[in-house]
Amino acid sequence: MSVGVDPAAGAGAGPRHARWLLWLPLCAFGIVLAVVLWGLFLPADRTVYSAMVGKPLPAFTLPAIAPGKPGVTDADFRRGAPRLLNVFASWCVPCVAEAPQLLTLKAAGVPIDAVAIKDTPADVAAFLQRHGDPYASVGSDPHSRLQLALGSSGVPETFVVDGRGIIRLQHVGDIRPEDVPELLQALAAARTPGAGTAR
Repeated sequence: MSVGVDPAAGAGAGPRHARWLLWLPLCAFGIVLAVVLWGLFLPADRTVYSAMVGKPLPAFTLPAIAPGKPGVTDADFRRGAPRLLNVFASWCVPCVAEAPQLLTLKAAGVPIDAVAIKDTPADVAAFLQRHGDPYASVGSDPHSRLQLALGSSGVPETFVVDGRGIIRLQHVGDIRPEDVPELLQALAAARTPGAGTAR
């Protein structure tokens, strides 16, 4: 007894297979396009950290810009106690977002000095009146010279500086509520000699 092959079945398989081959390049293109778009829109860490972490502050003297407050010098950071150096600007939206956290740090007894970038006395005064004033001193950096010397890539940025004037930690971006304990811990660690870190 012989087994026969239905010619109709074999004839139908060819065109179906050919249709799949037509769709294959389109599917491959769709997959490649999806991967490329995913890579473009995936948030990447493009943060640039300062090479100054673990090194002394550069020498600087900044004139006062806030009414009733002194300017800032590097000597202010060599008085034996750790301090924060906050780089901000009145025109900076994330600086507004971090203002409550700076006030929390001030209330915890943290001394905070500031560098106002490309700002005016009137704008700084209005900013501090509107959002609170956590600063012991505020210096003017109209041409971003100190900002560049610190290796700061934007505003806001905050540096933990130990009592010998050594930068122990860099916090890039606005300080959020969850960052406050880390900064307090870094300030406590800055009371003893050791290497700094960037974050």
